[in-house]
Amino acid sequence: MSLFSFMGTLEIGLIFGLVAMGVYLTFRVLDFPDLTVDGSFTLGAAVTAALIVSGINPYLSTLAGCFAGAAAGVVTAWLNLRFNILHLLASILTMTALYTINLRVMGKPNLALITDPTVLTPFEGLGLANMYMKPLFVGVCVITVGILLALFLKTQYGLAMRAVGANKRMAQANGIVVKEKVYAGLALSNGLVALAGALFAQTNGFADSTMGIGTIVVGLAAVIVGETLLSSRKMLIIIFSCIVGSILYRLAIGFALNADFLGFNASDLNLITALLVGLALVLPQLRKEWKAKQAAIKANGGDA
Repeated sequence: MSLFSFMGTLEIGLIFGLVAMGVYLTFRVLDFPDLTVDGSFTLGAAVTAALIVSGINPYLSTLAGCFAGAAAGVVTAWLNLRFNILHLLASILTMTALYTINLRVMGKPNLALITDPTVLTPFEGLGLANMYMKPLFVGVCVITVGILLALFLKTQYGLAMRAVGANKRMAQANGIVVKEKVYAGLALSNGLVALAGALFAQTNGFADSTMGIGTIVVGLAAVIVGETLLSSRKMLIIIFSCIVGSILYRLAIGFALNADFLGFNASDLNLITALLVGLALVLPQLRKEWKAKQAAIKANGGDA
């Protein structure tokens, strides 16, 4: 892998770190399997790109993209809480609707941003090459968001949200408004994913109606890989394990595609993704079985 490819992979890994944080919020914190992210990622990119092309300030456009993603999360929560639609089905309905909405927002399947200003434009005159400037800018954004998210989850409101995911009945018995926390959690989660889409569109110079396909798989893989490598109960470490997992996941794909002896081509990306996600799911179970076996051996040795 060349230096240029490595920096590009690092940049994408950092961006998808935001997706991993969003997925962690729904799957781990709220215990709410949410597939809306496949649509909200593209929605964030589509809204941001459409506004930038219309002449709106890139930072305001990015913020609007985040709010659009948050609104998509609220719709999923509303379908689930108001009409008792299964969370997976509610998120699939929202995701399906977002495909058409994204096309409507952009007006066409693909929207280019090559000649338009972006959030990166003010930093292009600092003398730093784009291959270094983009990962650095994205890295600062992602780390800042990660710190803020970890601090939020340690506040009283964040702890209440975590309590809802751990045990809804117990949380409700303690006076926590469960529905409010679910609405807030899904809004925050999809807002983060939309921010990732907005940054992806601006760093890569385009927004595409199909760019969000498989986002949930990447986010889940990043969370699982991060949890396997950095197992901790400290919220800051947990959040940053999502970022680390995302970077390692993208690097693994990059090395697999660039390793000639493996014989993979760009068209094999879905196969590589499936293999890596499967490995990420299997490794924690194998690790748990190995630890149980070692404990049993020590116990038997002690009895002897």
